[in-house]
Amino acid sequence: MRIALFEPDIPQNTGTILRLCACLGVEVHIVEPAGFPVSDRAFRRAGMDYLDRVALTRHVAWAAFDAWRRERQLRLVLFSTRAAQSYLDHAFQPDDILLFGRESSGVPDKVFTAADARLLIPMRPGLRSLNVAMAAAMSLGEALRQTKGFYTPVITGAPRSGETR
Repeated sequence: MRIALFEPDIPQNTGTILRLCACLGVEVHIVEPAGFPVSDRAFRRAGMDYLDRVALTRHVAWAAFDAWRRERQLRLVLFSTRAAQSYLDHAFQPDDILLFGRESSGVPDKVFTAADARLLIPMRPGLRSLNVAMAAAMSLGEALRQTKGFYTPVITGAPRSGETR
């Protein structure tokens, strides 16, 4: 499972997503240009000391990213408020790339049409969108649940009083 961010423009959201992926063992791909320098203080503050624990790949442009993923035959699953299908009705695969657009403008039509699947997170009418880091966390959680991709810690020792395993 991978997360890709298309031209992200808020460093704090990107840092939060990198932290999420570090904790869950998920690769992150940033499709540039980003709206901030990757060395930005806000980006580093949100990612904290997790940035050195995440597998991060930067692609210089959409064309480079799209060629990379097509060469590897990886399915691209776009999350968009323009989509019609709920992410809860989608069958995720372990090698999927979950793509999230710019906070300010989503993705252009060429990216929208290039996706193998276009999904939305159902919301109450009249509300524009979720924060991209929240959307990534919800979507990644469902994808990992479906594909049994969550990290499973090894538990050793006897259970403590009142604890069941």
